[in-house]
Amino acid sequence: MNQALLTSSNALYAFLGGLIPAIIWLWFWLKEDPHPEPQKVLARAFVAGAAVIPLAMLVEAFFCESGRLAGLIPDCTVYPFWLLALWAATEELFKFAAAYWAALKYRHFVEPIDAPMYLITAAISFAAMENSIFIFKILSTYQNTEISILTGQLRFLGAMLLHITTSGIVGISIAFSFFHREHRYRNVVGGLFTAALLHALFNFFILKTGGENVLNVFLFVWAAAIAFIFLLEKVKRLKPLTSHLFLNA
Repeated sequence: MNQALLTSSNALYAFLGGLIPAIIWLWFWLKEDPHPEPQKVLARAFVAGAAVIPLAMLVEAFFCESGRLAGLIPDCTVYPFWLLALWAATEELFKFAAAYWAALKYRHFVEPIDAPMYLITAAISFAAMENSIFIFKILSTYQNTEISILTGQLRFLGAMLLHITTSGIVGISIAFSFFHREHRYRNVVGGLFTAALLHALFNFFILKTGGENVLNVFLFVWAAAIAFIFLLEKVKRLKPLTSHLFLNA
């Protein structure tokens, strides 16, 4: 009984540790939208972002096991750059898919700024679920709430902002093709490639430094986030070259 209660408590702390930072980030970024999106669509994107986590984890496990069977890695505790790149690409693809199926394919996508907003919403819930799982593992291993809180704070500053920035890059790429549908697929592929590369580099340097220079890596992410904010301001000013406005079919 005590073990069951402890597990339930750990699950609750982990859930709140992932959800509360997510709500803060979501509130911050949605303020950037001059025309707020429908709450039901944002909620759908938020749920979709969290829902794809199990699928992403399965694909990542497949890549890891395939690498082991092929003799490329001894086990799944070794992280060569190619594996980190595949994992990063997997997560970026699933976040994009969540935002697309929840919002971007529908009539609610009516202006350029909508794309990064929906991508960010899906990314925040994806990161929240990922953080909850991570915190739950730490609580279950160390039974130390202080360590879990510290870990959650670090992931709030680094990992969650990374997910927001990389998915935001994909959203920016889509936004710049809003009035030029013929460039849409090229921009999506380019945005996903850039996002996956940034994501993989972050993970690579975090693992390579062993946490010793984690601040420098976080500064890199914050610099990327600042650049993203400047691009977001440009997206807000995007106007059609003619009176014809692009609307999704």
